[in-house]
Amino acid sequence: MRVGILGGTFNPPHLAHLVCAQEAHAQLGLDRVVLMPAGEPPHKQLAPGDPSPEARYELCLAAVAGDDRFVVSRAELDRGGRSYTADTLRLLREQRPDDELTFIVGGDMAASLPSWREPEAVLSLATLAVAERVGAKREAIERALAPLAGAERVEFFAMPRIDVSSSIVRARVAAGAPIRYLVPDAVAEAIDRAGLYRDERGEVTT
Repeated sequence: MRVGILGGTFNPPHLAHLVCAQEAHAQLGLDRVVLMPAGEPPHKQLAPGDPSPEARYELCLAAVAGDDRFVVSRAELDRGGRSYTADTLRLLREQRPDDELTFIVGGDMAASLPSWREPEAVLSLATLAVAERVGAKREAIERALAPLAGAERVEFFAMPRIDVSSSIVRARVAAGAPIRYLVPDAVAEAIDRAGLYRDERGEVTT
């Protein structure tokens, strides 16, 4: 089985995440895409008022409910500690050794791969699939990755430019602005029901 892994904090998951997963699934011939919410992301600090890892996991479940192309994994939540990609890929390889793994990233994240923990292990365990947006510089990404063993395994797929981010969604929730059409309806309902991304003054919690 060809399995794509889309990692992130998903704080919260939004439509750009799902479009990225969809385009990778369609263009790379993947059988399934796994959303992998980070328990303790190594590259960013979550604010004290942010939703728990469990809450972000539940938001991911809401985001993909009813779409059998996508599933959500608890692997990084249950393992504990910092969520390093190489460790996650090793775990997935141990659990399902026959699967062909593809790790899905945006262009900025791909260019920063040499600074990750064990970047060559990442490339040995999975194909790196890079979402290529209009205006992105494929040559710059290839140049950044060229010194790494396994860089020839990098694939690119087209991704429409969608200017939605988790920070925009959080700010709109805090301001009382609508977030429908920026996140799946089920995610908007879960955020509202749980009162996420607001403090006592209705301000963003980050």
